[in-house]
Amino acid sequence: MPDKSHLPEALRNPNNCQQDLIPGFNYAYGYRPSLAAGITFCILFGIAVFGHGFQTIRLRRWTSGLLTIGASTELIGWAGRTWSSECPYNQNAYLIQITTLIIAPVFFTAALYVLLGTFISILGQEYSLISARTYTIIFMTCDVVSLVVQAAGGAMASSAAGQQKDTKLGTNIMVAGVIFQLVAMTAFALLALDFCRRSSKLDTPREYNKILVASLISLIAIYARSIFRAIELIEGWTGYLMMYEAYFIALDGALMAIAVGIFLLFDPARTIPKVYRVVKRESEEFSEFSASVSEIVRSIEA
Repeated sequence: MPDKSHLPEALRNPNNCQQDLIPGFNYAYGYRPSLAAGITFCILFGIAVFGHGFQTIRLRRWTSGLLTIGASTELIGWAGRTWSSECPYNQNAYLIQITTLIIAPVFFTAALYVLLGTFISILGQEYSLISARTYTIIFMTCDVVSLVVQAAGGAMASSAAGQQKDTKLGTNIMVAGVIFQLVAMTAFALLALDFCRRSSKLDTPREYNKILVASLISLIAIYARSIFRAIELIEGWTGYLMMYEAYFIALDGALMAIAVGIFLLFDPARTIPKVYRVVKRESEEFSEFSASVSEIVRSIEA
């Protein structure tokens, strides 16, 4: 047990709700989190959980399920920050948001990986450098590795912070997980762009193009957020970015709300399971998929 005799009596209980700043003992965040921001993002991610969760139950799609898990993780993290706005010295609230908000985007990228694999199976293997199954195996494996590394680093850093010990090791592990995720997303983005280039000769329905654009917007948001978090963690827990909440709100919370919220407007779970025709521009020949796309999706997800 760490020696807490040097702490003010109000802080010896990790589940305290000391609100006023104690001289010589700054808040763990370096600031008192915004209650308004906490409530706003809890509402936004709560809407995402409800919307994608409903589609998961109704249509049983992997993409909806992964988006639901990611939004739920974000919701828990922002609930922790909302709790911290009222109890800024509470260690449990602080640790909740550390461990959840660092890993939540992993589930959003997993949804993007599954979604691209589905498009490859629908439009044709000839338009992709690798098969849909290979996409799923490679990038989902990368996602799991990234998740485990970031979760382990977050747990180590939060444990060390709770015991007033050095958090450097846990922080470095978290950074490694975020950078690994960035590398995987870079490779995925290049392959996805190549697929879009190759399949551009197909006159795909407007609804499908909207899903592709939504996927690109989501990917850019996650990528930008990961760059921010990597720089933030490299600077350290007392670095410039870590000390100003506005950066976290704009470059983490808002970007993640966009990454998951865009699929409430352009939901692949509603669009993809339709039987459609593809017109090849070059030869003006019609190529009809005789099987339901929903059956193809189910075969992938199985």
